[in-house]
Amino acid sequence: MDTTPLNPWFSMWLHPRQTIRQIVRSNPERLVLVLAAVGGIVQGLVNAESKSSGDKESLLSILLFSLILGPVGGIVGLWVGASLLHWTGGWIGGQADMRRIRTAIAWSQVPSIWSLFLWIPALLLFGHELFTAATPVIDGSTLLSSLYLGFSVCTAIIAVWGIVISLHALGEVQGFSAWTALLNGILAMLVIIVPILVVVGLAIAVGK
Repeated sequence: MDTTPLNPWFSMWLHPRQTIRQIVRSNPERLVLVLAAVGGIVQGLVNAESKSSGDKESLLSILLFSLILGPVGGIVGLWVGASLLHWTGGWIGGQADMRRIRTAIAWSQVPSIWSLFLWIPALLLFGHELFTAATPVIDGSTLLSSLYLGFSVCTAIIAVWGIVISLHALGEVQGFSAWTALLNGILAMLVIIVPILVVVGLAIAVGK
């Protein structure tokens, strides 16, 4: 058996279970906060793009928001997400403690963090239009349009693959298959969504 240590920055892409197993055994706290913080920066940029925040905000404010508040959101999200997954995972036989779940979530950010190598040139090429609904400069250039399409496709693939990786990583620490890890995630989301729907429904009923 090959006992060569895995480099998690690369092995997470294709071997998330083996990688998480190695990290948990050696040092489950390894770079957890750093990964959550940097992942939060990327998520801030993704949210700004998807919401066309540039229609109302300057490029500078979007970047500052992502760089300053993104890490805070990433770390808070890590703790909240781990708490929910630990709770709902216990309903279906999950075996991981909070620390190992945080490890799985944090290291699942590896693809997202690698995507910074796409975001940096994209920001230089597309500027403010990366975050606006209308993109006249990009649309007016065949080269820029092609590059923008390539950027969009690559980031979408990375996002989807990141979900796959996270399911395997969570499944590894919880003792689940990836499908059961998906159920764990759905249950965690329902814990948040159902009470909100109930409150909204009651508010509507009372208001009638």
